[in-house]
Amino acid sequence: MIPVRQIVDALAGQSFPGGPLIAALPMYDWPERRAEVDAEWVELRDALRARGVHAPQQLARSNADLPPVPGGICDSAGHVIAKDPATLPPDEFDFESLWLHPMLLMSQTCRGPLELWLGAFVHIIAQDDYTGVEGGQGELYSSAIVIRKTDDRLPRLSGSPAVRDIAESLCGLRLAYNVADSMSGYLALERDLAAAGSSLDGFAERIISGGHRKSIRMVAEGLADVAAIDCKSWQLALQHEPAAHELMVAGWTAKRKGLPFITARR
Repeated sequence: MIPVRQIVDALAGQSFPGGPLIAALPMYDWPERRAEVDAEWVELRDALRARGVHAPQQLARSNADLPPVPGGICDSAGHVIAKDPATLPPDEFDFESLWLHPMLLMSQTCRGPLELWLGAFVHIIAQDDYTGVEGGQGELYSSAIVIRKTDDRLPRLSGSPAVRDIAESLCGLRLAYNVADSMSGYLALERDLAAAGSSLDGFAERIISGGHRKSIRMVAEGLADVAAIDCKSWQLALQHEPAAHELMVAGWTAKRKGLPFITARR
């Protein structure tokens, strides 16, 4: 669940620029749970408005929902750091333009970009809660290492094996991953392999999929052999994605801080 009180307390009393503010919850906004996400936003929106924050009526879900920034989005030194949303395909959603937008009231983001480059431009206002999700614990989450049920190249270990327990068996497999700065889909696996004395170089191929759901489908279809899927996305896949039922969990990455909620630095 969204930590409504924590977000409201963090944003109430802040000064925001004039004009339409932006709110987005893109990380777990699967089409099948769109109504649920909208209901979560209504609760948060109304709580923000009750504390004097002019929260937008609806969530942003595409570039077309982002206010234009002629000339592009700039940092404090005037350097362009993201594209003007008006110049991007309207039906797509460029997360960099969302997260760096000067009118950003709040959004989820991935921990990887936050560590690698985004942290200088935003404030963390809350953490997602993974209580009740297999592989999660409060603010901490881990990624499921998934393979096809018919693939016998990885050991079937009892309990919740760590990456170090299966690192040797991952060598020679094809890895599907969402994006290279994703903590759950790439960096966590990279770091756990390094701790085990191995590396991503052991994979026969690394294939960018563009999203966790696409990675799951690629593995199920035999276009890749393995993927790391954050525990909440894996839970959603088991509920809504038929391809997930052709896969099994071979291991888990170590627990790390999960998705943060952010607002623009002002």
